[in-house]
Amino acid sequence: MVTRGVEAAAAAAGGAALGAVATLPLGIPAAGAVVGGLNGAIGGWRRVYEWNRGRGVLAFTLDNTWALLTTAGGVAVHGLNAVTRDAGYSPALSVRANRHVYERGVRMRKGFAITWGNVMNGAGELSGESTRAVRRRRLVTDHEDVHVWQARTFGPLYPVMYLGWMVTAGAAGALHWALTRRHSLAGTMDAWGYYANPFEWWAYSRDGNWPPHVLGDRAGIVWRRPVVRPLAERRAQTGA
Repeated sequence: MVTRGVEAAAAAAGGAALGAVATLPLGIPAAGAVVGGLNGAIGGWRRVYEWNRGRGVLAFTLDNTWALLTTAGGVAVHGLNAVTRDAGYSPALSVRANRHVYERGVRMRKGFAITWGNVMNGAGELSGESTRAVRRRRLVTDHEDVHVWQARTFGPLYPVMYLGWMVTAGAAGALHWALTRRHSLAGTMDAWGYYANPFEWWAYSRDGNWPPHVLGDRAGIVWRRPVVRPLAERRAQTGA
């Protein structure tokens, strides 16, 4: 059996090589090697990648090449979480899952999980069989994991597209509020800028949670139907 140290060293070397090659056309191979090496070392030590499945190899390859920008954000978050009191790393939802999950850590919005590359923060209490714990675990597997793969799929375009939508649609929401004076300004901007974001619509739909109940009657001003089938339905059909 490969030890954690050997896996970490091998993944660090592989990540560094991939990162250097990916950023060579940009003239910053050393920076790419550092990010890829750190991602590989952390991921290898924590055994997050599924090396025996194509999905895991693809995740590792994308994290250290096309999605290296968002991976760099994830590496930075690891560093911040390391100096944050009780970030609460969850091996149960991270090992061989192609992601890192923290129960707490650095967050932008109270009560909301946030994903930076392959790192999830703010997952909440995950242990036990309480209704809340079960729900938070599904949030990780059926919502935040979708964001992990969105980042891998869209690479450097992902943060630009995500933030670009938030700013543009948020401004459109403010204009809509000014014309209609329905709901509140903050609530309307939140509905347009965050919940209506196609990346969030996709993730909430996969989670079987569209429209989110917190939208209330604001749901009528954004997407009315899920964009994709919930993962729970797919698992029920396949028996996975």
